Amino acid sequence: MSTTQPATTGAAPEKTPAKLVFAAPRRGKPPRHLADLTTAERREAVAELGEKPFRADQLSRHYFARLVDDPGKMTDLPAAVRERLVSELLPSLLTPVRELDCDGGTTLKTVWKAFDGVLFESVLMRYPDRATMCVSSQAGCGMNCPFCATGQAGLTRNLSTAEIVEQVTAGARALARGRIPGGPGRVSNIVFMGMGEPLANYKAVIGAVRRITDPAPAGLGISQRSVTVSTVGLVPAIEKLAAEDMSVRLAVSLHAPDDELRDDLVPINNRWKVSEVLDAAWAYADRSGRRVSIEYALIKDVNDQAWRADLLGRLLRGNLVHVNLIPLNPTPGSKWTASRPEDEREFVRRLEAHGVPVTVRDTRGREIDGACGQLAASTED
Repeated sequence: MSTTQPATTGAAPEKTPAKLVFAAPRRGKPPRHLADLTTAERREAVAELGEKPFRADQLSRHYFARLVDDPGKMTDLPAAVRERLVSELLPSLLTPVRELDCDGGTTLKTVWKAFDGVLFESVLMRYPDRATMCVSSQAGCGMNCPFCATGQAGLTRNLSTAEIVEQVTAGARALARGRIPGGPGRVSNIVFMGMGEPLANYKAVIGAVRRITDPAPAGLGISQRSVTVSTVGLVPAIEKLAAEDMSVRLAVSLHAPDDELRDDLVPINNRWKVSEVLDAAWAYADRSGRRVSIEYALIKDVNDQAWRADLLGRLLRGNLVHVNLIPLNPTPGSKWTASRPEDEREFVRRLEAHGVPVTVRDTRGREIDGACGQLAASTED
């Protein structure tokens, strides 16, 4: 195993930057939903329907606090009022079209179909001490990372705030009703690490974070410190997120410590280089007081060399950071595959030698197309 950076010979061939898509194609919008609206906007919407504004608080309590999805159980609302408010503010947004579970039923992956037929995924993972919901922020993704199933599918459209929140409430209901082994429980952690680039759908994602973390009945009441928002490195959006003064964790999908390789693995690097992304991440850590998570998918003979571990360690040491190494879950027919166990161990050892905290992610869901975008793609097929 090489421990030094190999020398390059000759001029490097000129690269053609991968096509990146930031703006989603124009499509019809999903119907307005209670979860799209702030508390004040809900009261205004109810008043516009000719009802007293306090009815919005009742509706919010049923949806966010009690997780009610059967209008017949909203018995504090008169039947005629209930029918109208539910029709206008609690329309059906998502239909589960496929569900697969593994790990003894404690990992549940769902493919959702939206009103316009687009498909996207969420994953509920129950552990002994927590339950984590991994949600999608887009149908597809425009970042074009070559080792990612979603990135290769391209971007279909952004999800609405309510479409994101509905993924969480579905998981919350499954836990609360004892559907997941381990008895009734609650969602404790949210990670925006499903399909899509969250910061490319900034407004809807921030709205979803607010709905998820606002105290009930305004929202689901999950702590901001239990929410992680990931990004491939959209520097202006990271700076904008810092200005929100929230305490969510930022996760940066780095995957390479050097610009030469990252230009290929994460094409957005052709616009914002590693140093710029990390500078924005450190500024976020300074302002939020939260440790930044560096996501690094280990790919055999591509980015798992010992010298790259040393370079990564030198870039990160001394900062408020933690490295999350991810054994690659390869997509069918892909040339990319997970690193050898001995190379993974050496990568960990090198980072630890630089004083950088590091863990290897639990690889749940491999047998159910667990990698981002795989199950939705196979469902479309």
